[in-house]
Amino acid sequence: MINYIWSAMVVFSLIASFFGGTGSGLSEAIFSSASDAVSLCIRLAGTICLWGGLMEIAEQSGLTNTVCRLISPILRLIFPKMDMKSKAARAISMNVTANLLGLGNAATPLGLEAMKHLQSENPSKEKASADMVKFVVMNSAAFHLIPTTVAALRRDYGSDNPFDIMLPSWISSAAALTVGLTAAVIFIRISEVVKWRK
Repeated sequence: MINYIWSAMVVFSLIASFFGGTGSGLSEAIFSSASDAVSLCIRLAGTICLWGGLMEIAEQSGLTNTVCRLISPILRLIFPKMDMKSKAARAISMNVTANLLGLGNAATPLGLEAMKHLQSENPSKEKASADMVKFVVMNSAAFHLIPTTVAALRRDYGSDNPFDIMLPSWISSAAALTVGLTAAVIFIRISEVVKWRK
């Protein structure tokens, strides 16, 4: 589906540029955007490598088990049927930790690992389980205790105080996570009721 949306956006841009007489501006925007994207990746590479390395150290030192134990009461509320000693629980714990540090890119491989373990425990392989749905929502609308990536971008673009977005970040991410999980739980319950009635 995303391929169709992307293709439609490209075609619409080309048509609008042709009829608007802004073909040269479009060409310039394409090349400058590509250059900006590469520059952005290079600027973020240092931050991502630092925190990705720290996460690997945490895993090998056993800190992941400690983190899993610390946040297990919260995870039990969200995933009441999950074994908190399972590989899925450990991967989810580290994903949550990475998101708390504002490291979305470091959280992605941990999220994929968690989904792999959740899928292995899923009785219906062709349909996402309730735990998988809740995890996707929790990962997408993650709470950021330290918005590291955003702060790094603000610093690179000349902000005098890149971390002055802390309070708005806490409020917005907490609201997004609360609303997202609430909606997920409601729809999961509705789905279970409909399935039971059938």
